[in-house]
Amino acid sequence: MNAAATGPVATEMLERLRAALAPARIELNDDSEQHRGHGGYNPAGESHFSLVVESAAFAGKSRVERQRMVYAALGDLMRERVHALTIKARAPGE
Repeated sequence: MNAAATGPVATEMLERLRAALAPARIELNDDSEQHRGHGGYNPAGESHFSLVVESAAFAGKSRVERQRMVYAALGDLMRERVHALTIKARAPGE
């Protein structure tokens, strides 16, 4: 089961995503416990996440472009702290 992400890494992720994408809807879950014993697992948690985000910024963009926008917003967190992120990015009305 996914847990609502509330730790310091998740908080920073949400702040960056809100600033960059002005989402109408955003849901970030910490899936780290589901990956215990797998590559990239961090016992401190906050290593594996799933994201559902709806933003007008995604209108007219391909799935890959939307994912790149999310990765750009998260910047160094994706290189240094987050091992895996599942993204469902939608424009309003999709």
